[in-house]
Amino acid sequence: MVLPGRAMATFRLALIQLQVSSIKSDNLTRACGLIREAATQGAKIVSLPECFNSPYGTKYFPEYAEKIPGESTQKLSEVAKECGIYLIGGSIPEEDAGKLYNTCAVFGPDGTLLVKYRKLHLFDIDVPGKITFQESKTLSPGDSFSTFDTPYCRVGLGICYDLRFAELAQIYAQRGCQLLVYPGAFNMTTGPAHWELLQRGRAVDNQVYVATASPARDDQASYVAWGHSTVVSPWGDVLAEAGTEETVMCSDIDLKKLAEIRQQIPIFSQKRSDLYAVEAKKP
Repeated sequence: MVLPGRAMATFRLALIQLQVSSIKSDNLTRACGLIREAATQGAKIVSLPECFNSPYGTKYFPEYAEKIPGESTQKLSEVAKECGIYLIGGSIPEEDAGKLYNTCAVFGPDGTLLVKYRKLHLFDIDVPGKITFQESKTLSPGDSFSTFDTPYCRVGLGICYDLRFAELAQIYAQRGCQLLVYPGAFNMTTGPAHWELLQRGRAVDNQVYVATASPARDDQASYVAWGHSTVVSPWGDVLAEAGTEETVMCSDIDLKKLAEIRQQIPIFSQKRSDLYAVEAKKP
């Protein structure tokens, strides 16, 4: 992918680590307020966390689910237009044709819905004595990739558990993405063990920036999120990391640095395509 012009080689990304409550209208109001705050700090691309309008849990998904477009995404469209930003709407439980999905809607600076990404890999895990969770009890998986273009770079989307699947990031890198954004809510078992490790792995393997937006930690919730929203460089450096509280975290993304790293360690031209390949089976 051609490197954008000099004026576009650097831009500010903001991740909103939202304290999610059980009151949807309150979540929406505070999310929009924090998005405005991010815009005043110069952010051009802003991301909300996974499940930002609803508590995270299989019992909550049917109750909080909406159509897209619907109440939550309408508010996101309006605030994206008001602030003139690209807004990655974390994710919400989406209802469509009798099925529920964990869905991320992205809006452009004019408020247009650019893409809708449905979580591909459902979070079904069982760590004895630690955590058991089955998204598939209520949710259906998506079946398509989602990227969108900005004046800065192409962005690829995943949600939480998708971060564990290296192939998804590889497909996005093949498609010219330079930034991968994963709204996610790792928990108190997987968070300390794998959250940063996976992000740094995806970033270094594909020489891309990786950003994760988590909800703030709520120790009283039925599912306690790890927090620690993070931005990682293509070199594997942690550029910014939040704590556990509600916050707006900004990081400057330097695409010139990305181009230099790809030039210094040219893994894309050195791949042994005569021996192996990761291929997309759908557009």
